[in-house]
Parts: sequence; structure tokens; C-alpha cells
Amino acid sequence: MDTPPSSPSSRTRRRTLAAGLAALTLGALPWAAPSTAAQDQPSRTSPDARVVTDWSRTAVDVVAGDARRPTAEPFLWYGFVSAAVYNAVVGIEGRYTPYKWHARGPRHASSEAAAAAAAHRVLLTYFPASEARLDKALAASLDRIPDGTAEERGVRFGHRAADRIIELREDDGRGADVPFAPEPAPGVWRPAPPGNSAAVNPWLGRVRPMTFDSPDRFVPGPPPALASKRYARDLAEVRAVGGKDSTERTPWQTETARFFSDPLPQQFQRAYADHVTRHGLDIVDAARLFAAANTAAADATITTWNAKFRYAYWRPLHAIRLADTDGNPATEADPAWEPLLRTPPYPEYIGGHCANDGAVMAVLDRLTGGDIDLRLTSAVTGTTRAYTSSADFNRDVIDARVWSGIHFRTADVVGSRVGARIGDRTMDHYFRPSE
Repeated sequence: MDTPPSSPSSRTRRRTLAAGLAALTLGALPWAAPSTAAQDQPSRTSPDARVVTDWSRTAVDVVAGDARRPTAEPFLWYGFVSAAVYNAVVGIEGRYTPYKWHARGPRHASSEAAAAAAAHRVLLTYFPASEARLDKALAASLDRIPDGTAEERGVRFGHRAADRIIELREDDGRGADVPFAPEPAPGVWRPAPPGNSAAVNPWLGRVRPMTFDSPDRFVPGPPPALASKRYARDLAEVRAVGGKDSTERTPWQTETARFFSDPLPQQFQRAYADHVTRHGLDIVDAARLFAAANTAAADATITTWNAKFRYAYWRPLHAIRLADTDGNPATEADPAWEPLLRTPPYPEYIGGHCANDGAVMAVLDRLTGGDIDLRLTSAVTGTTRAYTSSADFNRDVIDARVWSGIHFRTADVVGSRVGARIGDRTMDHYFRPSE
């Protein structure tokens, strides 16, 4: 039904109805006939990218805030949301190929309404406890779009885009029961103090990726053998510069380690939104940036967890404290050694932060022609860093994880390279210009 916005109260009722309809998980509603020819015209010549950044923030509020999903897991959910938003937008606006979909939106539908409806539906499906927050966000998005046929068609198409992603992700391995309790031995992961908690999210390594078929496709070979020279070098380095009381780590290196301890999935979402705003990207290029970066990061996360739980490699904390058990004459135990940052509750190899960084930097290189112009803020240090080179960014992050005392250098270098391969493959096969 087309209810003219004749008064604030009728518009409020209209928005309440729209939010309620968007929350349903039923199929698309029948199209309402336009009451005037003017309603069939596009509401804007240049759709606003704000809806993309707004829903990125809402996704963070839901996934990391309300649901408190740990570690790198949010990348998976951000990938789902971003892919749905991207399909909703390019299905209407064109310019790039949809992600694993061939549908086209109706003529003159609002891509802004489609993006909001798609994000709302995906998040509501997986996080129904956040319904009130999501309905409020949807109403706010629709309030910025003129009432009429374009908006209604956009909402319906957004639902279709969301349903396509939800269908694609059925039975993908999320939340599977994956036992993980390896017997303690030299080189083998074990819970770390102070919490000594069990490993987090072993199922992540079994999830079906978003841009390729098998979660072990990009898993690298094993970490360095305990008796190797490389292992001894890695251990000596992290022991010297990654310790809590290190005298070899400079203040700048300490700040770098802490800067990159801010949760990466959320740190990247803020950086993407900042990039979109500063560069004035339109809704299509904004949706593409978020979708390409977040799907690549989702697959880097899956690959990382597959490697971590396949090799079950110990962290520097135990490697240094128990070096007298590793069989390497070039290492020496220090039972009192502590890392600068708290040891994460999952195995060491490969470095997940660096794998995600490598994937995202490869995507941004392809999207920007090598001038990434990325500004990151850290809630941990309260500072901002600007990068124009992916090589500089990857270098700093690799170093930061060693200076943090939670990774060996080899795990970070290998993770970065694996991530770059995933990012390049993502751009080779998806999010490409339409022919």
C-alpha cells in the first residue's frame, strides 16, 4: 500500500509498518501499484553511500557488542552482511558482477532501501536477540528515503539479496562440534595463564569459505621444526623484544604492539567507513569495498583457524618457559618469562591477524591501484595511523605481533603471504566490473 506522508503521525505509522515487514523472514511481498507516475522515478541521481557505512556500524554493534562474538569470528558475519548489501546494491545499480547471484533489481528501485533491508534481514536472521536495535536502525535508514514505489521495491529486492546469502550459508559448518584437547608435549599448544582457558572456536577452521570451496585450500605447510635454526632464531627474537619487561623493545615498538591489539575486525570496519567518507565513494563502490575486504578476511580467518588447529603449535609463552624440553641446543628456558600482551586462547601458527591483514591489503591494492590511503584508529592507544602502502602496513603488523610476545615471526610472515593469496583470488573471481 502507498500511504502518502501527509503528516508526521502517518509517516511514523508508515515507518513502523516498514520495520515490521522487514523483520519477517517470509518471501517478498507483492508489489503495490504506483499511485502516480512521479513515484516511478528515481529518488536520487547519486545514491548516498551513508547507508553502507551506517549498516557496517550496526553490524559491529550487533556482532561484537550485543553478541560479543570473540577474536576474528566477526569477520565471518561481516562477510555475510557485506555480501548481501553488495548484491542488493549492484543488482539495482549495476557496474559490478553480483556475488554468486544472477538476479537484477526492478527498474527505479532504491538501492539505499535495498542495502538497508538486506543488512537488516541478514543480521536479524542470525542475531534475533538484537531485533529492537535492528528495527530502529532500519527505520532510521528508511526515514532518509522518500516514501513511494522506489523505496518499496528496494526493500523487497534487499530481502531477496539477503535470502540468497542465507541460502548460500546453510549447513556451512558454523558452530560444529570440533573436539580439541591435544596431549601436552614439546611444541604442542596448551592453555595459557592467567585464565588457562580452552581453545576458542575450533569450528572456524571447518567452515565452508565464501570465495573458494575447501577450508584447507590455502593452508600452508607446517611450522618450523623445534630442532631447526629458524625456530631458534624466532624464539630468541620474541624472547628479547616481546617480553613484558624487555629492555630491547623501544617505546615506539611498544606503542605499535599495543596499537594493533585493538580487535581487528572492528578496527577495519571503522577504517573502511573513514575511507568511503573521505574519498566520497558512491553507494556502489562503497558496497564493493566492504564486500570484497570482508569476504576475503572471512576466508583468511577460516584458513587461519584450519592451520591453527591442524598444527596445534605452541605459543612463545610455553616455548620459552619450556625451552629445555624442545631438543634444540640453541634455545634456553626462562620459566618466569611473560609476554607484553596476554596470550590468545588458541594455537600460534599461522598468525591470524597477519593473514587477515594480507588479505585485506591485497584487496585494497586492487581497488585503489596501490595507493590504499587507509587510516586506522586504536581504542587501545587512542591514536591514529595512516598508511598509503600495503607493504608498510603488513611490515608493521608482522613486527607488532612479535613485539607483543604472542607470535613467532615465521607464523606472521607466512600468514601475511597466505592472506595475500586469498585477497588476490577474491578479486580475480568476484566483485569484478560488469562486461
